[in-house]
Amino acid sequence: MPPDDGAPGTSSCENRFVADRMLGTLTRYLRFMGYDTTSANGLLNGNADEDSLLLALAHDEHRILLTRDHELARRGRDLAVLVKEGDVLEQVQQLVDLGPVERRLPLSRCSLCNTVLREAEEDEIRSAAYAPRDRGGYTFFWCERCRKLYWNGSHGKNLLQRIDAGL
Repeated sequence: MPPDDGAPGTSSCENRFVADRMLGTLTRYLRFMGYDTTSANGLLNGNADEDSLLLALAHDEHRILLTRDHELARRGRDLAVLVKEGDVLEQVQQLVDLGPVERRLPLSRCSLCNTVLREAEEDEIRSAAYAPRDRGGYTFFWCERCRKLYWNGSHGKNLLQRIDAGL
């Protein structure tokens, strides 16, 4: 089992993922949904051994490999899921149907870098020009690595509605 990474809404028995380059949008959605998801986009582009690296990463880190590549999925056997759909909401639906993902939007991970978010401090909220003026009723989260502010405002609610509607 993967270790507990301390992210809210996650546990040591929760699925973790590694996605191929064709699944960048799905990677961001899974991160918004609180899933520890690494991406091939973080690897050196053009590496002829990328598929083998992804398979090794899935094996070594107890991750499920998500791929649009039939051959890579075949090679990955039990470690891989062939993502058949092109639309991201249909991709999420496929993962929900298969069981490794559930509907939720805890905002516990940075959608850009996968870092576990922490509650934002007041000066971090003030420093974000894009933060809402009326902060009442919101809980704000901060990515230390990207220095990005998150909160579950209308964008988050719209995203959750899209996920629910697509499912």
